[in-house]
Amino acid sequence: MQAYKITQITRDQIVPIAERMKKEGRYLVMIHGYVDKDGQIVVSWDYAVDPDVESYQLVGEWKLPSISDIYDVAASWPERELNELFGLEFEGLDATRRLFLPEDMLEMQGKGQIMVTPLCELVDNMNRTKEEQ
Repeated sequence: MQAYKITQITRDQIVPIAERMKKEGRYLVMIHGYVDKDGQIVVSWDYAVDPDVESYQLVGEWKLPSISDIYDVAASWPERELNELFGLEFEGLDATRRLFLPEDMLEMQGKGQIMVTPLCELVDNMNRTKEEQ
């Protein structure tokens, strides 16, 4: 069975941890982020430390160092996603091209402000539309 260990870190620990993991031959599993209930951004770097996953988590930082020079595309792709979807800035990351959003979308809505409609609202709108017909 696989264990998942979470360690809280500071911004200054991101690169040294990535360098140590790479030197030890550990895989970067994923970099992911979300906004918690208090509006704080939470970013996690997950590494495969067989048979477990070690997650290093940082809360409340919007400007972070990139580890793409250490883990190449395994880091640059999720860093670019977090940049595009949340507006996180990864120092040293080339984020001049979009991954999947239209080039003008962020200019229309504001950087990192992707609007998501809750399912219950979509259902309500669909039901109102049916009633109006």
